[in-house]
Amino acid sequence: MSNATTHLAALSRVELTLFLRSKSNLFNVLVIPAMITMGTTTVMKQFDLEGAGLAMGQVMISTSAGIVLVMALYAPLVGTYVLRREEHVLKRLRTGEVSDLVILASPAVPMTLAAAFQFALIATAVSVIAGLGAPAAPHLVLLGVLLGAVLTAAIAALSTAAARTAESAQGISTIGFLLLLLTSGTLVPLEVLPEAMGDVLRFFPLTPVVALVRSGWTGQHSGPADTLIAIVTLLAWTALAAWGAHRNFRWEPRT
Repeated sequence: MSNATTHLAALSRVELTLFLRSKSNLFNVLVIPAMITMGTTTVMKQFDLEGAGLAMGQVMISTSAGIVLVMALYAPLVGTYVLRREEHVLKRLRTGEVSDLVILASPAVPMTLAAAFQFALIATAVSVIAGLGAPAAPHLVLLGVLLGAVLTAAIAALSTAAARTAESAQGISTIGFLLLLLTSGTLVPLEVLPEAMGDVLRFFPLTPVVALVRSGWTGQHSGPADTLIAIVTLLAWTALAAWGAHRNFRWEPRT
């Protein structure tokens, strides 16, 4: 086992322990996303889903993927990064043998696991209630969630550049998750928007995640070209966010 893997495993265990000790974290990550997903059914009923070739069940599963990634991974991760920075934890870790990538990845691991667990529960429940059955292409669902988690973590690291304190991190994460949710087809399916607007939003950061999860569960609109475009779009945004985080991430408290 390489040093990087050993360091990542050790730091991730510490972060997981800290995560599980906080009841507010557990509530925010495991309960709130499910509540918001249930609440969006009221919003979805305002749209002509059937006329757009959609069914409520499949929409709610893809919607839950976007909500979980933003609420259970992005928002808490922004706060964690800023808090660790303000407490000089990140600065102290950098004085040792641990690489920058491992330092940033370790808090994301337990939150990614929690987000994946939450999505699995919601998707299973919706699938049973709506009678959708198992996903037609589970590899697309898995790919969408995993790539989406990496992208979301990179955006979270980049977002911390605008947060001076742990308190201001809450405002930054609120702006971030609203933008991510509103531009990804999570809260408003692209199919019910004007065609020109939908075509543009397809290339926004989390839209490919929603598309891959929906295609993987229903088997619809999952041609090789569409899948490739979604994956390339996700990878491009991930590379851009990672580059921005590398240039702008602050390791010491801001004065």
